[in-house]
Amino acid sequence: MVIDMIKIGMMIGDRYEILEKIGTGGMSDVYKAKDHKLNRFVAVKVLKQEFSENANFVSKFRVEAQAAAGLMHPNIVNVYDVGEESGIYYIVMELVEGITLKKYIEKKARLSVKEAISIAIQVSMGIEAAHNNHIIHRDIKPQNIIISKEGKVKVTDFGIAKAATSNTITSNVMGSVHYTSPEQARGGYSDEKSDIYSLGITMFEMLTGRVPFNGETTVAIAIKHIQEELPSPREYVPEIPISVEQIVCKCCQKSPDRRYQSMAELIVDLKQSLINPDEDFVKVIDPDEEASTRMITDKDMAQIKRQSERRDSMDEAMRLKKNNVRTYADEDEDEEDDEDEDWDIDEDDEDYDPKMEKITTILAVVAALLIGCIVIFLIGRTFGIFSFGSTGSDEQATHGETEQVEMIRVVGMNVDEAKRALLELGLTPEIQYEVNSAYAVGTVLRASVQDGLMVDKNTNIVLTVAESSEGITVPSVTGKSQSEATSILEKAGFVVNVTESYDSTVESGYVISQSPEEATTAPEGSSITIRVSQGTEENKVRVPEVIGLIEMDAVASLTESGLTVGTVTSVSNEDPNLTDKVCYQSYSVGSYVNKGTAIDLKISTGPSQVTYRYSEGITAPTEDADYRSGMAVTVTVTTADGTQLLSTQTSSFPVAVNYTGIKSATGMITFTFTVQTEETTTTDPDTGETVTTPGSSQEKTVTREISFIQE
Repeated sequence: MVIDMIKIGMMIGDRYEILEKIGTGGMSDVYKAKDHKLNRFVAVKVLKQEFSENANFVSKFRVEAQAAAGLMHPNIVNVYDVGEESGIYYIVMELVEGITLKKYIEKKARLSVKEAISIAIQVSMGIEAAHNNHIIHRDIKPQNIIISKEGKVKVTDFGIAKAATSNTITSNVMGSVHYTSPEQARGGYSDEKSDIYSLGITMFEMLTGRVPFNGETTVAIAIKHIQEELPSPREYVPEIPISVEQIVCKCCQKSPDRRYQSMAELIVDLKQSLINPDEDFVKVIDPDEEASTRMITDKDMAQIKRQSERRDSMDEAMRLKKNNVRTYADEDEDEEDDEDEDWDIDEDDEDYDPKMEKITTILAVVAALLIGCIVIFLIGRTFGIFSFGSTGSDEQATHGETEQVEMIRVVGMNVDEAKRALLELGLTPEIQYEVNSAYAVGTVLRASVQDGLMVDKNTNIVLTVAESSEGITVPSVTGKSQSEATSILEKAGFVVNVTESYDSTVESGYVISQSPEEATTAPEGSSITIRVSQGTEENKVRVPEVIGLIEMDAVASLTESGLTVGTVTSVSNEDPNLTDKVCYQSYSVGSYVNKGTAIDLKISTGPSQVTYRYSEGITAPTEDADYRSGMAVTVTVTTADGTQLLSTQTSSFPVAVNYTGIKSATGMITFTFTVQTEETTTTDPDTGETVTTPGSSQEKTVTREISFIQE
């Protein structure tokens, strides 16, 4: 029985505190950890113990790390650190919280054209960065693409990528068969254009919600990749623009020469399709006889079946031999069925391409010579045949050697200063205490490596540190409740750190383990970490963050997490960015609750508005001298935002009004009335002639500004 070497709460590399397991693969486990040096959360991929003693698997693990460590790009899950400690091999990576593109497609059935193209552009930019560093992914698929909570798209799992030393490189590992290129399916060359093909299949799935080729076995699917024409995505979704259809078809040409020749070319067309989706601008060359779809040969069929049978027989043999190490498996954590399994292609199989036989033979001879030289060099170095100077300036880095640094003098330094200095050099400090009253507590007495010597990076440096004879024996708190354990340790003079994890054998709230362990001694005031059980994992789920999501997406996220939606109410919220979105959830993000727990939500209606009231009597329009009491007057009250509160005709004033919930602070009263003039008769004194002036009517308007009272 293999015991897990990684414990929740333990420190790796004297800086990474393991918090919880977040995933597992065929060869490694992934943990969430906190980098105490840079105060950030990271993901730590740890090689499983059953593989750590196998040089072949360790080599693959290191190749993965070295390939990925050279990549730094916003659309790639970045690698921060690589190390080994007490037989534990680990890679420290960027922690990306989100969901895989596979789950996102399943959640939405299929993506809109704009969303699919936007994701494809980001994926292409990440892969382009890898290709520029001569690294081929070889396993592009939705399961290896993560969409973060912020909407950033990142490519992950360069687990089978290798640094390409020439334009093409023979591949002995295949990715998931649904997305594999025809040349990979035949066991042929695998280069940058193989990634382009796999991305084309991924785009097809984003646009249609399905993969183009399916079958009952991996052999059947592989044959379809080689033999069958790619169906048009417009057969399933007619509204897909012509340019997008052509881009997918060009990516998925059977012959690599007919595809896009670089990610840069693909990105140009993807961006153009966003601007002019219905234009016919994609240059698709009609395939000639070599590039056209061809019937699979008996040779190809025999090779594919042989690889499938070999894998089946190897799997059976591995199951029967309990003590044997398992076959290197796909590191993808999102694989859910055997349809997405990896194929292993034996390099010793018959030639995959007769035209390249001569070139392949030459390359094999050169590779064998290089490997032989490296082996002779390493053996000679081990037995002292080859010697080197001790200074870093004189030592030349040989291809394949680990980078070396010069050990500094740490004796006499304070332990904290020594640890920082060693970490900056890339070395891993380990601390052991020794009672010594001649030196101040915390002083480094000696180091396992003499200063001035050249050592490999990530080498463990054991520091012996002075400790007073007054160390305290650590009491046992394993199996006790958290409160009781905390009380015991604090009374003994220690500081308590608490981490939590699932454990089906320990009751929730009780201590699973402690570090340092019981009966050991530790200085007074030092930290003791206790790991507290949260019970069985199946009964608990972690509450996701849904604040900022629209109601539909929040419901989907909670349901996907195994939770239910409780009451949903509408409230005002002062943050305008949360309008029509979730502004409150009844359980805090990251907390653990029972499956099926109802989470109450509140949807923001936007910032709360100040309202006003208008309650008084409107007096007559005496501002106009022609107004006479008893006249019929049309009275209109309108707010500053154009809302009409009143429109009435009256001859009696004051007019009583009472309005509430007014959204404007000011308004206007408009009075309209008609003034009648009587007929008049005048006599000309000179002529005695009588002149009669008839009566007339004149419409008068009076306006009055008003202010409303805040409610």
